[in-house]
Order: sequence, then C-alpha cells, then structure tokens
Amino acid sequence: MSRTEFTVTVVEEDVPLSLAELCRACQVAEEQVRVWVVEGVLEPVGGTPPEWRFEGPALRRARLALALTRELEINPPGVALALDLLDEIAALRARLRRTGSA
Repeated sequence: MSRTEFTVTVVEEDVPLSLAELCRACQVAEEQVRVWVVEGVLEPVGGTPPEWRFEGPALRRARLALALTRELEINPPGVALALDLLDEIAALRARLRRTGSA
C-alpha cells in the first residue's frame, strides 16, 4: 500500500502575508508572484518586495491565478483579465442579490 503525503498550510484571512509566506502557502516561486504584481493580479501593501504584505483575499486570488496558469496555460496578462472579469461577475451578482432581482 502506498502512502500519500500532503502539506497543509493554515492561514488566517485577517493576518497579512509576506511575499515568502504567500509563496509557501501557494507553493509558487517568488518570481511568479512578482509577475502577478506587475500585471495587477495581486496588489500588495508596501513599496518593495521585502516590505510587501498581502491581505487574506490575495491568497485566494493567487491560488486561482496559479490554477489558471497551470491548468489552462493562461499567460499573466490573461490571468489578470480573467480575474478582473470574475470579480466583475461577483460584484454584479452581489448587486442583484441586494436589489432582490436574483
């Protein structure tokens, strides 16, 4: 019988993550995160990579960006566009729920 090992990272949504912590949580290289920042996929607080802090929602966004990159082979500008469109859809759905139209 073979044994499968898993790595689990527990992250509090209200605790900002450093660049290294975000990379560990997503199992992605720092260079990939830097590219996502340049493309607007992620918006850290702080001026330079050592100072960057990512809020809780950035973790979900980074994991989705990684899935789009690996599974669908979408390039960084395409990932940024796809995530912006998904955000827009979520905002529109929330608006419909608030107005009672959904």
